[in-house]
Amino acid sequence: MNYLLLIYTNEAELMGLGETALQKVSGEYVDFTKSIVQAGNFKAGDRLKPVSSASTVRVRNGKTAITDGPFAETREQLGGYYLIEAKNLDEATAIAARVPGARFGSIEVRPVWPMT
Repeated sequence: MNYLLLIYTNEAELMGLGETALQKVSGEYVDFTKSIVQAGNFKAGDRLKPVSSASTVRVRNGKTAITDGPFAETREQLGGYYLIEAKNLDEATAIAARVPGARFGSIEVRPVWPMT
């Protein structure tokens, strides 16, 4: 079964870590990604650009409204994702616990509902 691991962090706190700490975290993500590729769990994954580059689209009564930024003001922002394959939710959450961002943010684990 496929699961989406949504990585939430506080962008301001992350950017406040300093260059050395950011490079360390980036290296941890490289190592984590390699480990799930080698284990056969990796399907896809990407880092997202900062929330300041986001747009939110709403359609109400047939009219489209586009606003800058995320849908809601929150303490943590969606910073990236992994699409993984796991036997069950227990395996998916065990993998999510290894995502480096779990130490300073949160990882939402959500089963993918196939379109077909």
